[in-house]
Amino acid sequence: MTARAVVTGLGVVAPNGLGLADYWAATLSGKHGIGRITRFDPSPYPARLAGEVAGFTAADHLPSRLLPQTDRVTRLALAAADWALADAGADPARLPAFDMGVITASAAGGFEFGQGELQNLWSRGSQYVSAYQSFAWFYAVNSGQISIRNGMKGPAGVVVGEGAGGLDAIAQARRQIRKGTPLIVTGAVDASICPWGWVAQLATGRLSTSGEAARAYLPFDRDAHGYVPGEGGAILIAEDEEAARARGARVYGHITGYGATTDPRPGSGRAPGLRKAIEIALADAGADAADVDVVFADGAGDPAGDRAEAAAINTVFGERAVPVSVPKTMTGRLYAGAAPLDVAAALLAMRDGVIPAAVHIEPCPDHALDLVLGRPRPARVRTALVLARGYGGFNSALLLRAP
Repeated sequence: MTARAVVTGLGVVAPNGLGLADYWAATLSGKHGIGRITRFDPSPYPARLAGEVAGFTAADHLPSRLLPQTDRVTRLALAAADWALADAGADPARLPAFDMGVITASAAGGFEFGQGELQNLWSRGSQYVSAYQSFAWFYAVNSGQISIRNGMKGPAGVVVGEGAGGLDAIAQARRQIRKGTPLIVTGAVDASICPWGWVAQLATGRLSTSGEAARAYLPFDRDAHGYVPGEGGAILIAEDEEAARARGARVYGHITGYGATTDPRPGSGRAPGLRKAIEIALADAGADAADVDVVFADGAGDPAGDRAEAAAINTVFGERAVPVSVPKTMTGRLYAGAAPLDVAAALLAMRDGVIPAAVHIEPCPDHALDLVLGRPRPARVRTALVLARGYGGFNSALLLRAP
């Protein structure tokens, strides 16, 4: 019998809330976490807004010995992993080392560390080697530091799929659980709000340059004009259901379906791949479109991207046939961390019987979506679909079911 993967713990660091309870309360109350950048002076740049994680002091959450050897994204991820393990009631010291693994995702989190390394080494003429080493170091450390800190010697890795990578990491965690590893730390936390990272993001041409925080990131809005980046995300504890039940763990939900595709090359005339990813996830779960109680949308925030996602949702479910939630309107797009944060929101929606609302949106009627707007919507949520897309044509869909 194939092992069933369940989520037993959640650790959240988000621009509108630090910790699971604060994030969920902020999300249900419509608290907005987007504002002018404070981590560096953004005045020379055309885009000056971001979703920053406020109130996080690494020294309050991590041992002092870790601070000199870590950057912001690693500190956020380590704290979120600690919180997720505590939420799951899982003590790594009491579990066999090879029964635990770490599989996370990253899109842009190495920029701040890389920038520091370049600044330190330019004077020695080693900038090219340094850039390579900094990113190689980062992609290892995002899972490696969590593994080392908790004595986890099972499967480990970092998935790189831009904004879709967080769902891909959770799916890979499910694969490893099916292969016999009882517990995997998964999800993603991303952070690249630094000058080097900002220039790289501006180069995509997709950032909103609005100076009005409430109207800067407007997915599915008639005035959509780009996205606002953010930092943060969610770390999840995924476990084999039998092992979780045996130790008396509380289960948030099951990971039941997953699909991933890539878009065809631009100009090919072929349709984007998101619809196919949704269909693959439904088939993987043995579910029908009618089973889905809510879709947590990717929300590109640009007209073409929103149009493509709305078309995929409507093709599978029908126009205005399923509630669509976009809580990232309160945080910005957190790159690899965005979709795991939506997974956390979906599991909490199942627990509490309420769908979080998007904020500040004036929906474009052409999209024909049943967007949850203004205030949370009471609902019995048994099955939720989370969508994610990444720059470069990545598409992922993850289906979750209540216990």
